[in-house]
This record gives sequence, structure tokens and C-alpha cells, in this order.
Amino acid sequence: MKKNLFIGLILALMSVSLFGAKISQKQCEAKSDKGFIFAGGECIQYVEYKGEKKGFLNIIVHGTWKEGTNILARYKTFAETLNINTDITTIAVALPGYSGSSTNNFPALSHKGIKNLSSNKKYIEFLGKLIEKLNTKYKAKVVTYIGHSAGAAMGATLTGLRPNLINNIALAGGRYKKGKKGTVHIMDFMDKLNKKTKYILIYGTKDRISKPKVTKDFYKIAKKQGLHVELVKVKGAKHLDLDMSDPSVDAITEMLDNQ
Repeated sequence: MKKNLFIGLILALMSVSLFGAKISQKQCEAKSDKGFIFAGGECIQYVEYKGEKKGFLNIIVHGTWKEGTNILARYKTFAETLNINTDITTIAVALPGYSGSSTNNFPALSHKGIKNLSSNKKYIEFLGKLIEKLNTKYKAKVVTYIGHSAGAAMGATLTGLRPNLINNIALAGGRYKKGKKGTVHIMDFMDKLNKKTKYILIYGTKDRISKPKVTKDFYKIAKKQGLHVELVKVKGAKHLDLDMSDPSVDAITEMLDNQ
């Protein structure tokens, strides 16, 4: 019994040492063959499913979870599904503080003292550097970003900060309105958006975190702005796993089939 408790304690300590670690660029590059990439000062872990279509890349970005969550365990099946449906190389990333990713410059999206970093300009600029690094690594000419919740909000804002970085973007359960002073949102950059970018806005009728009205209101604004935008309703869906729902996957697949 004591031996089992001792082993359990050792394993727990090992898991803590991996979470929230500071990882240098040299250390990160040494394990690049194990699904790590150094970008924006962070060592980011990801899972990859290779496709046959050259020049295309799908990037999945998760939302806010408890710090230390093994997010890739949740998202690898979704990444594989999109890869099978589209035959495009698809990756899911773990942002700082999740799975094996570092916390060199940024903590987890949600952590003690801060509710959410998804409207922090420096964090979104970091996300842009990560997307750019992945685009270069995979020699991508057509990049599709799939974001859920905070990942959706950040992706939307990124299309304003970096209008030529992303070609297609699917946003599930995001938020788009201007917030408190010192934060950034897509609504701050509406006049800078690339009209060639294709947007899919996905909402669940039972989502209580990002209520349907949030997405439907932004859809109207986007249409008025002349954006290439599609609205997808997921009947009965709540916030959790909205991006992985069948209507969401079908809409993303159809968009990419028409590329």
C-alpha cells in the first residue's frame, strides 16, 4: 500500500514538473520530431495528421480550459476527422500552459488572477507568430483556422491584426464585441479585414456561454461589411465541443471542398 502511494506521489510530481515548464528554444528544437515547435518565444506541442493536398493546412485552436489540461488528448480525434474529410494536413495546437507546451512568456489562458487572455493584444500577436511559423513549416498557401470559444475570439481578432495570414476561418462559440479598455477584439479592426477571407460563424442553440445572439448579431455586421461569411446553426448544441459537432465539421469540409 505504501509503495503504491509512493509511486503515485512520484507520478504526480512528474506531471507537475511538465506543466508550466520553461523550455528554451534549444530544448524545444531538440524534440521537434516529437510534435513541438518554437514560436513567439514559446515551445508549443501539437498533434499532426498528414494529408495529400499540397499547400493546404488546417490549424485547430482550443478555448479556455483549466491550466494544465491535456488539451491534445481532447482534440486529436477532431483533428484526425478533419484530416480524413478534407485530405488536408491538420494539426491541433496546445497553447501555453496546456499539454506539454511551455509557459516562457504566457501562462494558461485562464489562471489565478486573470480570467481570460483571449483579448490581450500581446497574446494574440503571439498566436499570429505561431500560425506564421506553422505556415512556413508546412509550406502552406491556403490556411484554415478552426477556433472554439476563446480560440474563436482570438482567431477573429487575428484576421484584423494580420489580414493576410489566414485564408479561411471557422469560429465556434466566439465573442466579437468590443470589451474593456486595454483589450482588443475583431470589432476594433473591421475596416482592416481582408474581403477575400472566408468566415464560418457557428453557434449552438443551447449555448449559455456564447449565446446565439452574440454570433447572429456579428453575422449581420459582417454581412453589412461585405465579408464572405456563412452562419451555421447547431440545433440543441451547448458550448462544449461545439466546434466538433457534425454541422460544424460538414460546413468546414464543404468550404474546403470548394477551394
